[in-house]
Amino acid sequence: MLAGAALLLTPVRATERPKHLAAVPEQWEMSLEGGRTLTWERSFNSESQVKPNRGFWNKLVDVIAGAPEYHHLMRPYSIATDSRGRIVVTDPGAAGVHIFDFAQRKYKFIERQGKSKDAMRSPQCVAIDAQDNLYVTDSEAGEIFVFDSNGKFLHAIGSLKGGEGYFKRPTGIAVDSAAQRIYVTDTLRDEVFVLDMEGHVLQTIGRSGQADGEFNLPTELRLDGPNLMVVDAMNFRVQVFDRSGAFQYSIGKIGDSPGAMFRPKAVGVDSEGDLYVADGLWGAVQVFNRRGELLYYFGSPGTHAGEFQLPAGLFIDHGDQVFVVDSFNRRVQVFQYAGSKAPAGEGMN
Repeated sequence: MLAGAALLLTPVRATERPKHLAAVPEQWEMSLEGGRTLTWERSFNSESQVKPNRGFWNKLVDVIAGAPEYHHLMRPYSIATDSRGRIVVTDPGAAGVHIFDFAQRKYKFIERQGKSKDAMRSPQCVAIDAQDNLYVTDSEAGEIFVFDSNGKFLHAIGSLKGGEGYFKRPTGIAVDSAAQRIYVTDTLRDEVFVLDMEGHVLQTIGRSGQADGEFNLPTELRLDGPNLMVVDAMNFRVQVFDRSGAFQYSIGKIGDSPGAMFRPKAVGVDSEGDLYVADGLWGAVQVFNRRGELLYYFGSPGTHAGEFQLPAGLFIDHGDQVFVVDSFNRRVQVFQYAGSKAPAGEGMN
């Protein structure tokens, strides 16, 4: 979408999608109501982009020994940033986790190989606690792998004795460091597990079904203030609970009317409290207010800036940078949202 697009925080129908961006330069900006803007900033997909300027001696070594083999995103899925601004991306296609540190020009790839029960096979989603420890769900291994801020393996949750071994397909994960709680969706059980930091099951939320508080293949999780947001994928909605598991409200529905979801994958919240939902099948990110009203959307299927092929993960940092994992395009796209100075909710009628 270009600056001045007609989508000014008003609902739009799926049939009113923007034109293909093939002729658009690799940058764009959406002008939104109240002076708000959403700007495409960049995309990245490789270790080589973290440290692009190789010195003379490194280049000389490349001539003699050959250029280094850089890690690339293969089938990225989930994303989060830590307190240092490092970007953490899970990659089931590479059976590992990428850590991009653009500020320090450093990169790390975390993997756990072998045939042991603690081998990482299909890392799905990632959460980061207040100490920058990483919590990675593995849907195939049925475990949560915990690493310290340097990527050193600490322990696995799900291979211990007791209730924590119930995981069938752990996917979404969120960590409440203050309350010392871990929230995990089990997609095949249609439940959310609430664990303590040692991995003991304290509570489960939800069951199979379509009613409020029930799930049909839940995936991603996100904590936002007192709320727990759960992507209820095959009920085509996002459900919002309080931290104790009491249902609050939901957004989204199946269909082709404004606010419909086709294959919701991930959810994030900006500084004004609006919800962003990545829709894998539609190839777009939809933005809703807390009343469930569609404000606008961005993206369309394609390979250019602002276009997606199966967007999967989504994360919004404290500076309103919006990171979208563009899975089939094997990249992460970064957008900058600039909000209104008015309190959240004003001008949203």
